[in-house]
Amino acid sequence: MTTPVSAVSKKIKTPELLRGMKDILPDEQVYWEYFRRAAESIAEAYSFGRIDTPIMEEARLFDRTLGRNTDVVEKEMYAFEDKGGDLVALRPEATASVVRAYINHGMLNWPQPVKLWYIGPMFRYDRPQSGRYRQFHQYGLEVLGGGDAVVDAQLILIAYKLFKQVGLKVKVEINSIGAPETRKEYMVELVAFARKRKKELCEDCLRRMAKNPLRLLDCKMDSCRAVMKEAPQIVDWLDEVSKAHFMSVIEYLDEVGVPYVLNPYLVRGLDYYSRTVFEVVPDREAKAPDEEPGSQSALAAGGRYDGLIELLGGREATPAAGFAVGIERAILEMKRQGVEPPVLPTPDVFFAQLGEEARRVALRRFEEVRAAGIRAVESFGKAALKGQLEVANRLKARFTVILGQKEVSEGTVIVRDMDSGAQETIPMDKMVDYLKRALRN
Repeated sequence: MTTPVSAVSKKIKTPELLRGMKDILPDEQVYWEYFRRAAESIAEAYSFGRIDTPIMEEARLFDRTLGRNTDVVEKEMYAFEDKGGDLVALRPEATASVVRAYINHGMLNWPQPVKLWYIGPMFRYDRPQSGRYRQFHQYGLEVLGGGDAVVDAQLILIAYKLFKQVGLKVKVEINSIGAPETRKEYMVELVAFARKRKKELCEDCLRRMAKNPLRLLDCKMDSCRAVMKEAPQIVDWLDEVSKAHFMSVIEYLDEVGVPYVLNPYLVRGLDYYSRTVFEVVPDREAKAPDEEPGSQSALAAGGRYDGLIELLGGREATPAAGFAVGIERAILEMKRQGVEPPVLPTPDVFFAQLGEEARRVALRRFEEVRAAGIRAVESFGKAALKGQLEVANRLKARFTVILGQKEVSEGTVIVRDMDSGAQETIPMDKMVDYLKRALRN
């Protein structure tokens, strides 16, 4: 006896979406397309060239660049042995990959600075929450081989303008963490302060105190933030060169009118940063109702990383700077602030057909209309005219071309104005010219 298909289907459990992952459905794609277009246009306007790097890299690339003791490498990075026995990782961020490509492909011999932009998925085994996923997408800009303070300022300007372009209210927070040598002196003082207040710190901060003290300033727990407001400020340990660089960045920002807030406790969680660091955050008075306590609010973050190229085997003392935008966070903030993407253009023409022969002819005529530059859509999988017209109405098509068996035999088509309901029968070979005239009116 044959088991009915329906009975078998009931025994099969549908696979579930992995925790921390997200399907981006058609209704949300309008936000993504809006952001992608804005991001691409602003990168091109400032003469950045696109680069795409592999999703998977040698794990040691991130061990060396991000820092073995950072949360990203220690707790969040997807690292595993491949079938060849090599230790590889899904990229948790893109800057290290871009720098590797810069060195691998001899870009240091190109006219400097080299300006690159990217967009794509990153991966971190993080605790999922609103706006934070284990697969997430970043858009970023990198300037490699440019050490002047104007580079830092222009990157901040671009980040600020991007968010303003998509309709978001944002503000810039900025700080300098100085050179590696003086930063070590500061961290000695910071650790001494933290030890005196360790009973007030969370478990993560106690661990950071031993392994990555600078991250004490970056904790999102309210209790730890209150303690760190009394901590020594890194700006008091800046060397003279870093001070002069930071002042120049601020002067450039004043010149182009970018509003900013000096945040002496702002640091970045990755080891490769030096001197300028910044974040772009939402400009609103209170957390949104769906934001969790301690959640991160930065929409974009970046800064200078002058030692990274040399660290990976590139030319000594090659400067660099960049930033990245978390696209999921940006889109979530657009929704929180009530930003509606522009409505996409509605189709000019919908093709409806009745019968197999009419479908074959309609398929060919549909391509002719598209080739003429007319925005055309169809639903050839539907047989009933009523169902096809419902689709045309839902898509807000201006005209519907109707082709049945009678029209095929007579060499005609029916063109219906979807607003007025008026329709006209015209010769099939005059259809394109007719539609062009009608669309101009």
